[in-house]
Amino acid sequence: MESANTYWADRALLEWQVELGADEALEEAPIDRYALNVPVEKPVEKQEDKPQPVIHRPVEVDAVATARTAADAAQSLDDLAAAMKGFEHCELKQGAKSFVFADGQPGARVMIVGEAPGRQEDIAGKPFVGPAGQLLDKMLAAIGMDRNAEALENAVYITNVLPWRPPSNATPTPDEVSMMLPFLERHIALANPDVLVLMGNTPCQALLGRAGITRIRGQWAEAVGRPALPMFHPAYLLRQTAAKREAWADLLTLKAKLKG
Repeated sequence: MESANTYWADRALLEWQVELGADEALEEAPIDRYALNVPVEKPVEKQEDKPQPVIHRPVEVDAVATARTAADAAQSLDDLAAAMKGFEHCELKQGAKSFVFADGQPGARVMIVGEAPGRQEDIAGKPFVGPAGQLLDKMLAAIGMDRNAEALENAVYITNVLPWRPPSNATPTPDEVSMMLPFLERHIALANPDVLVLMGNTPCQALLGRAGITRIRGQWAEAVGRPALPMFHPAYLLRQTAAKREAWADLLTLKAKLKG
């Protein structure tokens, strides 16, 4: 009985396979394919036929060279300010509230170069307006100078190495200074002062190539073809009041230089 059932079941399976289109047997005996364990070879794809992925590499920009080109093209202080505002390669621009260009009288005999805007400067959009700036105004007044003086011989022109405030008033990085240096050099050329006053290590490093303000302050040097006097930054004097004596000596040195 079991044999008959197997026969009719097997026949039904064969008929079903015929209906599906099977018309011949591949082997005389069944094959256990799981027992063969023969690796299936994949067709070798030729390298030249294989589609190559397109790799889009970011274009490297020489920020210093870009700054130099933009700065050299500026024919006036207004042109330079516009070029600096449009410079997109300094990340400080993204976090700053204001672009801080300069203050005082263009054409003044003295040009003061600081480090970078602080919080108050970032709010006001002008350099040296916070506590350090108020001390600077008092220091200048002591030798008969004023950023708002109409007479150029008594006026000063003020700017910074960087026009944007670093986060938390951090010291500018060498890369930040390098990319903004072409603008500063052009700024000096267009303002055309007789004397530069470099306040703090950052402008000294940028324009003189050396720092160590406690060693070099009060010693005349040359920067971009002009006499340059390193001095303590007013912010330092607010913290180290004993250094005001050296600052006063430096102011007298500046006054004597202008008279000479």
